[in-house]
Order: sequence, then C-alpha cells, then structure tokens
Amino acid sequence: MNGQIFKPQSKWTSGLDDIIISSRIRLARNIKGFPFPQRLNSRRAKEILDIGEQAVAYLSQKTKHLYSFYRLQELDQQKKGVLLEKHLISPPLLASELPTAVAVREDEAVAIMFNEEDHLRIQCFLPAGQLAEAWRLANKVDDILSEKITYAFDDKLGYLTACPTNIGTGLRASLMVHLPGLVIIKQAAPLFDSMPRLGLTVRGIYGEKTQGLGNLFQISNQVTLGQNEEEIINKLNSVVDQVVKQEKESRKKLQENYTNELYDSICRSYGILANARTISSEEMMEQMSLLRLGLDMGVIIGITAKDINELMLAGQPNFINESCSKIFNPSQRDWERAKLIRKKLRSIRVGEE
Repeated sequence: MNGQIFKPQSKWTSGLDDIIISSRIRLARNIKGFPFPQRLNSRRAKEILDIGEQAVAYLSQKTKHLYSFYRLQELDQQKKGVLLEKHLISPPLLASELPTAVAVREDEAVAIMFNEEDHLRIQCFLPAGQLAEAWRLANKVDDILSEKITYAFDDKLGYLTACPTNIGTGLRASLMVHLPGLVIIKQAAPLFDSMPRLGLTVRGIYGEKTQGLGNLFQISNQVTLGQNEEEIINKLNSVVDQVVKQEKESRKKLQENYTNELYDSICRSYGILANARTISSEEMMEQMSLLRLGLDMGVIIGITAKDINELMLAGQPNFINESCSKIFNPSQRDWERAKLIRKKLRSIRVGEE
C-alpha cells in the first residue's frame, strides 16, 4: 500500500489561505448496462471494480501519474478510516455492503470512488480557492476514463445518476471554508439558511449529515440539471467570495470591539493545545479553529495554515492509531493526541498584545 496514504499531508492541505481551505470537484458517472449501486448484487459490483481497475491502469499510462487501486474489503477498518479522514473516500462508501474501491493518484489530487451512490465518483482536490483548476483536472480525468468506459448518458438529460439532483453534468463543486468570525458573532446560521435560495447547500467537514467541526464547512451546489459546469463553478465562486468578505468583516468587528476578549480566547486555546495531557478530537478541532484565527490576526507566530491542516489530520483517531501501530481505546488515543500536539507546537509563540 502506498505509504503516502498514511502521512498527514495531501494535495489539499498545502494551501496557505486561512478562510478557503480547499477546493473539490466531484463528477458522478455510471456505466451503461449496469443497475445503479442500490440495485447491484455482489457479482455485478465486482465486475464494475474490474472495469474500473483496468480503466485506472489506462489513466495512469496516459497521464504518467501513478494511481493506487484499493479494494476496501481487503483493508482493515483502521486503514479505511484513514482514507475517510483524508477525504479520499466518503462515509457512504465506507458503510456500503457492496464490493467497493478507491483509486488514488500519488499526490492525492485525484481520488475515484467505485460503487458509492454511483458507479464512479471522480474527485479532484486542490488547496485554497482553485475550483476552476480542479474542474479542468477532473474533466481531463473524466475524458480519459470515458475512452475505456461507456457512461450512461441521455441526449436530453445528460449523465444519468442514482440521485435526480445529480442528473445533467453530474458535477458537485465545493469549497471548504473556515468561518470562526461568523460563528462567534452568530451570523453563520442565517447565512447558511439563505443558501438553498441560491441553489447551494452547506455541509459539515465530511460532507452530507456531518458536523462543521472546527468551524469548517463545505459550501457546494445543490443541483446540476439545466446548468453547465462553468455556470455552476462561477456561481459558487461568486457566492463564496461574498462569504469570505463577510467573514473578514466579522473578524474586523471582533478585533475592534472585543480585542481583549478575543486575544484572551486565542491565547487560552494555544495554552490548552500546548499543555494539555489529554484532548479529544472534537476539542482539538475547536481549539485549532481559534489557533487559525490567531494566525490570521498575527497573534500566533511560528506556524502556517499548512501546518495546522496537517496537524488537524494527524490528530484524527485513525491517524493516531496508524502512526503508533496500535489500536488505542478512546482515553489512550486522547493522551497520544495531546502528546503529538504538544510536540508540534513547540516552535510556536504568542505575539505581543
């Protein structure tokens, strides 16, 4: 198995933007002549994996990029958990009872899931606000795979998908954003409530039905039918630009009106992270959100947004187990996480008030 998979670095973690963490494009595709995954039996699901593995080998040859093909039923729960924590697979793929797989490019900019809600889900991940670039990469991968796979396509409807909201382009574009300012001044919920009117939706850090841990949220398009790819991407970029402006304004207000309180909160978070002997993943994410905010404000010195992204991954439950080559119980894992964080934050210092 590719050793890079178990390192807390990925293409999307390398960005230095504190508000837009990463960009993702996902294309839903199905293979002509096969039932959707909800009606697949195990035998036919394995056929799709065989077709997919051959197509991925062709993709590697055409692009000169190495892809690793993992059949999830051959991996233990810990390794599958690491794939989930790196966003390379989704919770539904992890929970599926069908034979499933994921193909991952060596730099993890591309991950292709097989037998999730659709036969193929092509995902491209880039750091910060590079949505257009991620789309171009996904489109190239899609074109090459289509040379070996015949997609289910209708001249009027477009790409046929298991969920009607994905029919058409099959494209889901999303940006992961860090919005502590809007959350603190209690403007995040009203903003999120307005998104459906714009044809957008807000999800948690691991997608649908997950929480916005660490004030991290995914903003994405809701439907694909009747819009082309460029229209979807341009609309999402336009709305997120406004969200970024509002987040910056909220941080400015906090600095102007609550300077001492905000400075104290950031320093307390640093104190907890740098000194705690036990810490849960949820508390880690909460405190690291304020560390990110302190970095942006110049309060926290000696660490980058990239460092925080990687520490966020390294502190996840399956990463802790994998890095220590042990299966810890929750309390042991909380102890190891705190030890890891203390070590990583040794070079950090707090700026002058």
